[in-house]
Amino acid sequence: MASETTYPSNTVTPFLDGIQSPADLRKLQEGDLRAVADELRQEVINAVSVTGGHLGAGLGVVELTVALHYVFDTPYDKLIWDVGHQAYPHKVLTGRRDRIRTLRQGGGLSGFTKRSESEYDPFGAAHSSTSISSALGMAVARDLTGGKNHVVAVIGDGAMSAGMAYEAMNNAGSMDSRLIVILNDNDMSIAPPVGAMSAYLSRLLSSKEYRSLRTFGRRVARLLPVGLSRAAARAEEYARGMVTGGTLFEELGFYYVGPIDGHNLDHLLPVLKNVRDSQDKGPVLIHIVTQKGHGYPPAEAAADKYHGVVKFDVATGAQAKGKAGPPSYTSVYAKALIAEAELDPKIVAITAAMPSGTGLDKFAEHFPDRCFDVGIAEQHGVTFAAGLACEGMKPFATIYSTFLQRAYDQVVHDVAIQQLPVRFALDRAGLVGADGQTHAGSFDVAYLGCLPGFVIMAAADEAELMHMVATAATIDDRPSAVRYPRGEGVGVPLPAKGDALPIGKGRIVKEGTKIALLSFGARLQECLKAAQELDGMGLSTTVADARFAKPIDTDLVDRLAREHEVMITIEEGAIGGFAAQVMQHLAHGGALENGLKVRPMVLPDKFIDHDTPAKQYDTAKLNAAHIVQTALGALGREMLFSARA
Repeated sequence: MASETTYPSNTVTPFLDGIQSPADLRKLQEGDLRAVADELRQEVINAVSVTGGHLGAGLGVVELTVALHYVFDTPYDKLIWDVGHQAYPHKVLTGRRDRIRTLRQGGGLSGFTKRSESEYDPFGAAHSSTSISSALGMAVARDLTGGKNHVVAVIGDGAMSAGMAYEAMNNAGSMDSRLIVILNDNDMSIAPPVGAMSAYLSRLLSSKEYRSLRTFGRRVARLLPVGLSRAAARAEEYARGMVTGGTLFEELGFYYVGPIDGHNLDHLLPVLKNVRDSQDKGPVLIHIVTQKGHGYPPAEAAADKYHGVVKFDVATGAQAKGKAGPPSYTSVYAKALIAEAELDPKIVAITAAMPSGTGLDKFAEHFPDRCFDVGIAEQHGVTFAAGLACEGMKPFATIYSTFLQRAYDQVVHDVAIQQLPVRFALDRAGLVGADGQTHAGSFDVAYLGCLPGFVIMAAADEAELMHMVATAATIDDRPSAVRYPRGEGVGVPLPAKGDALPIGKGRIVKEGTKIALLSFGARLQECLKAAQELDGMGLSTTVADARFAKPIDTDLVDRLAREHEVMITIEEGAIGGFAAQVMQHLAHGGALENGLKVRPMVLPDKFIDHDTPAKQYDTAKLNAAHIVQTALGALGREMLFSARA
């Protein structure tokens, strides 16, 4: 079994065709596993070329996936993939090959691990750095109930940049529970060069003979005077650390093995078997070194190793180009922030390991000294921004809505309580399509709106986003947030630079007399479509863009309530958000006591599975047809709508 992967020239998969579950894989000879890995790699490439998705990470762990399912008795032994975006090969081997070309499609397989999808997914994931914590919980539960199974967590070097991983390791290192952590190092170059000597040392260090000798040595050391005993233990641990690079993990209480070549089955299999068969207690960390995109030349050559791709041509690696359309909200945000930063040297930008996803890679090209990637460490990133704000800088913490959830205490304690002017730019607000429920930005309006002093904005289109970035740049006495969706804008003309908006003031987009549609965010276009249909029914409809969820435009809300029979609020967020702010104001002002019919339209009280955004919003009942239906229902005219439908 050579370390080099051959890239099959056809799609014949005789070994893979015979594997319906890992039990079938374990019936094969070790000498067959190289061919299994090659077929598996080809299968993943072909599948993702059809569906799009995360490719490079999965290609990097093909051999590891085969080795783990061959050595361990899954699903009795628990195998936990951190994040889960690298688990496509795992899904193929665990009975889901027949559905692998439904990845990230409506009704199809999730792009991440998901408990409800398979017994081979013991823990659902999509946010990073949760694997060690969850695995430790499973290991302790096993010990408390008398179980004998193994628990294995696979975590990448990027995910190891998050504090949660070290919190879990610190806890695990202080316990006797048997836990196996595999560090998949594919980028950070933690390790010295990997080769035959490293593989030999890893086999030696993981072997029963060495561990027995080490135990004997420790027993002898205990008989020595305390000073000599401690010195001997330190000498042994640091000697191993100097050879293998594992001192940090040893200090956290883990027995360290590695680094080893994660693409060489001759290196992987004996180490995994040694660790599996060891009777020692406590946690073990196996350090493997891999290459993202391994075995597919276009991915190996790409700067991002084909981390996330759309449909592509397998032979050339060329990704399908979408039809030319309006710029994405992300790119417009970058343009707006760059324009502000050119005029204000105090503006700085922060991302948590998502420079290209947030557009800050473009900002960094213009201002390399004013852009900070803190790694997968949203908690640190928010408090880092707070420190910058304390010293008069103007930080824009640019974080996906779903990821800011990970730093909520820091938002409350370190920013809001101290009224520090940190500007939060919340990308991927609302429903996000193929990434599904784990990445939906559903809750930020509710969880920020309850914090005193926050200014919260949502862009109805890309020009509004530019104005809101300019507005945030002027807010120096309190925290603020602007939310905007994934995907393209609506095609409105863009200014060279945004203009600051009056804080807490919305706008009337279309005047009417009977029904008022008050939109917060990017459902404005659907409101305009609904208004056109309602006008055609003789129901004159006003459309207003709230712009701000906090502070709300009380004058605008009062006017809409006073001049219309029906008021409908529409937002791409969960209950407790913008509508709650409006209803609170209306209730205290007595506007609900004079016959006004109010209908809040929010995301339903459930997590919405992956699909196209349009279908997700159909499921959420937040498209134009649903707005029309809501308006007619408020007027007691459901039958008219049903007849027309």
